[in-house]
Amino acid sequence: MESTVRVGRFMANCYCSMIHKRPRPLVVCGPSGTGKSTLIKRLFDEFPGTFKFSVSHTTRAPRPDEQDGIHYHFTNKEKMQEQIQNGEFIETATFSGNLYGTSKQAVEEVQRLGKVCVLDIDIQGVKQIKHTDLNPLYVFIKPPSIIELERRLKARNTETKESLERRLSIARAELEYDETTS
Repeated sequence: MESTVRVGRFMANCYCSMIHKRPRPLVVCGPSGTGKSTLIKRLFDEFPGTFKFSVSHTTRAPRPDEQDGIHYHFTNKEKMQEQIQNGEFIETATFSGNLYGTSKQAVEEVQRLGKVCVLDIDIQGVKQIKHTDLNPLYVFIKPPSIIELERRLKARNTETKESLERRLSIARAELEYDETTS
């Protein structure tokens, strides 16, 4: 909890520097199970009207409760691959055979509203964004320990033994990347 409070204060302090200039995007990254979603929700609750997510693109089919342009921009692989080749995305990733990505236009739309664009992305996305002119603030959320992270992931009751091992392996790589770039 102490690390959550420290990060919350850090994010609130970043808020001040983000609004005095053109709103800089906020990139939040960290292993699954570290509390990113909880911290982001708290940030949105404590500063209503200040932050907004960009709407990402995906080639997966919409779920029954999802609306195009609200939850995602749903598209097909051919069109998205063409947009990627045209340099229209700041970051992309492939999960379960589907493409996902954040377009430059989606971030610009949030900035035109005068809001801070929040991106909740993985390390691969961070590496891609570092090669753009986006100039975001980066926040990496670390778990207290790998043991605690494993406990949290098990407590969700959503992981198979294989998916848990995969998430922990990814977490170790993300933590190692953070250590080499800090």
